[in-house]
Amino acid sequence: MQQTSNWINYEERLNRVTTYIYEHLDDELDLIKLAEVAFLSPYHFHRIYRAARGETIATTVRRLRLHRAAGYLAHTTMAIADISQASGYKNIQSFTRTFNAVYGMPPARYRNHGSHTQYQSTNLERSLAMYNITIKTLPDLEVVSVKHNGSYLHISQAFDCLGSWLGARNLIDADSRMMGVYYDDPDTVAEKDLRSRACMTVNKPCVLEAPLERITIAGGEYAVLLHKGPYDGLAAAYKWFFGVWLLQSGRELRDAPPFEEYLNTPMNAAPAELLTEIYLPLV
Repeated sequence: MQQTSNWINYEERLNRVTTYIYEHLDDELDLIKLAEVAFLSPYHFHRIYRAARGETIATTVRRLRLHRAAGYLAHTTMAIADISQASGYKNIQSFTRTFNAVYGMPPARYRNHGSHTQYQSTNLERSLAMYNITIKTLPDLEVVSVKHNGSYLHISQAFDCLGSWLGARNLIDADSRMMGVYYDDPDTVAEKDLRSRACMTVNKPCVLEAPLERITIAGGEYAVLLHKGPYDGLAAAYKWFFGVWLLQSGRELRDAPPFEEYLNTPMNAAPAELLTEIYLPLV
């Protein structure tokens, strides 16, 4: 019990660091400043962070900046040179090498041929054959959640908070499932007003503390699309799911939000290997 209490104390400190990194992703982040945020000695801070998070500060910052860069490439016309600079690289050559190593193709090719483009086929029969939709019937799912407001691509901050809290209390096991519930249409709701929740199933009894809450994901029949690839491709997958499959299916949607289940994470899979199931609630 004492060991768990100690880790809870460290997790609370490291959560402040996570929040600071997200809020200052465009800034130069030095270890001394981050140690101050965590109220830890600069001599020991980085070792504690790496032990608790499983990666170095530099790896965390690079991962988050590249994730944002992939989003810029997929959803904006922002110049690659500007994306490179915003991602903290001194020149476009360094950015291209790093992006290619992580995402499996250089930025210019990713913009035109990344996973977000696979749903743009004009051949309806080919599209329906490629993205095999399964129908699943689910029971009600009780999950522990943390609210997120803002860009859906930034919900990882809520997942960091949720995972840290549960992990520090030994509440994550091999059967835990990770999900995201998305309440608003990003094409009609301003980005700052988008509402979502980071969720995990917990198989042990526990007393929750703010900002964690229990919610129930409604059971029933769902259409399920399996998306493989970086998360920035999910927006295109939703448009295809609603605009092509649903209109051809003859099915109607139930008055409940869609949700996603993450079968792996950026911590254990390369972006091209990420597996996400999108669930649309059916009548």
